[in-house]
Amino acid sequence: MNVLYPATFKYDKSEKRYIVQFLDLPEAITEGETLEEALFNASEVLTLTLEGRIDEGMKIPMPSHSRNARLVAPNARTQAALLMRLAKGEHTTAEIARALNTSWPAIARLEDPRHWPNLRQLERAAAAIGQRLVISLEPVIMDRK
Repeated sequence: MNVLYPATFKYDKSEKRYIVQFLDLPEAITEGETLEEALFNASEVLTLTLEGRIDEGMKIPMPSHSRNARLVAPNARTQAALLMRLAKGEHTTAEIARALNTSWPAIARLEDPRHWPNLRQLERAAAAIGQRLVISLEPVIMDRK
């Protein structure tokens, strides 16, 4: 499971800018003069949009699949928070805390995109819900059209 959201990058010749829109998050729109700048801005706006939805208690859609879009990831903290939320399934925060012999707030922080979890915390929490933590590095420009 990963957190890569599809976005369209369209070059506006009259404005000389790339316009970026996310297929699953209509409020997430940004731009950039170069493709590299547009990709950087896309990751930033995706992070802010997902954090905002978490703060507001709004639904966060699973990333859809599109052949005509580039995949964009939010920052690592937001990815970790979303992955914990998505992967825990029917497990409650209290159940995970008991399994790890820790407090409920310690586990709840793993779902907070403003919290910096360490790898040991993430690995232990993943194991408690029957998952395995996998770390990956991706190229900055991911052309998956």
